[in-house]
Amino acid sequence: MARSITTVTLVVREYDAAIAYYCDLLDFTLLEDTPLGGKRWVVVAPRESRGVRLLLARADGPEQEAAIGRQAGGRVMLFLQTDDFAADFAAMTAKGVQFLEAPRHEPYGSVAVFADLYGNRWDLIEARPL
Repeated sequence: MARSITTVTLVVREYDAAIAYYCDLLDFTLLEDTPLGGKRWVVVAPRESRGVRLLLARADGPEQEAAIGRQAGGRVMLFLQTDDFAADFAAMTAKGVQFLEAPRHEPYGSVAVFADLYGNRWDLIEARPL
């Protein structure tokens, strides 16, 4: 039996602003945007990705509103892996992505932490081959 995690929910304030951020600034692709009676099923993923997709889910109520931007309790939540760190870092910086640190070159690869539209922390990472 083969199993995999295919989609991760990311709680957002508003669908269209989230779509614009992920598609315009991070160069993700909008895979689905289906109305669901007051809500929408919105799925994005990095271009040409065969990995995990993000379900952008608009917060519903105070508890979910409070989780926006803090779904991992202030830790890095998601890891955006690239095969060209320098090019992606430059492109994302030029588009206004907020990096929280300068790039680091660690034994495991090149990495820099950035905050998304809501403050969730991400690693942009190019892993060194094993």
